[in-house]
Amino acid sequence: MSLENPFDLTGKVAVITGASRGIGRAAAEAMAAMGARVVISSRNLEPCEAVAQSIREAGGEATAIACNISHRDQCEGLIAETESRFGPVDAMVCNAAANPYYGSILDLPDEAFDKIMRSNIRSNLWLSKLVAPSMQSRGGGTITIVSSIAALRASPMIAAYGISKAGDVALAKNLAQELGPANIRVNCVAPGLIKTDFARALWEDEAAVASRNAATPLRRIGEPKEIGGIVAFLASPAASFMTGETVVADGGVTAV
Repeated sequence: MSLENPFDLTGKVAVITGASRGIGRAAAEAMAAMGARVVISSRNLEPCEAVAQSIREAGGEATAIACNISHRDQCEGLIAETESRFGPVDAMVCNAAANPYYGSILDLPDEAFDKIMRSNIRSNLWLSKLVAPSMQSRGGGTITIVSSIAALRASPMIAAYGISKAGDVALAKNLAQELGPANIRVNCVAPGLIKTDFARALWEDEAAVASRNAATPLRRIGEPKEIGGIVAFLASPAASFMTGETVVADGGVTAV
């Protein structure tokens, strides 16, 4: 008998958006460590190249492709270029997002709302539609969307972002239903407050973080690698019977 590693991603092609830093970078590094050939993508190529080089120096396989996910032609280019360099996509990780507005939803400008919905929901549908056909023809694949606990609870500061992330949860459930017969699994990860540049406005306020930590069972905010590992798990054989789910990782905030 030979033992199988349920977390093995050897030879799988994974595309991770928003991967030049934070959760996206952590997910790419975890997936590369598990054997995946990873595509590092974000709007600017230079920081993506730096991450890809770092992964290659550590013994992994990685390449960098720039993409602004709010533009459909660039999403199409991302998948086409990935197929040209590495082959068809096995694992699509939709991590890139936007949140240009903090404050009351009653004062939310239409332009900010449109940008949030376009970047955080519509782009994920575009990318899913772009990778699904080849996954269907090859017998399966995975799509993982990085949502947020803002999808599960109200916020006086990031309401529009939360609405978009709730939309991602609904998107994942519907895609899971439609794509399940083709063995394509679609799941979400819902992080709590993570120490990333994206969430800097939330965790730089020391008094607010201290108050939050006091109400958090683990008494701290999270680190990107603690979410990256979950993203990698959902793409692995270890999660082969999971689809349409939202995995919450928030230190226990929503449990109490």
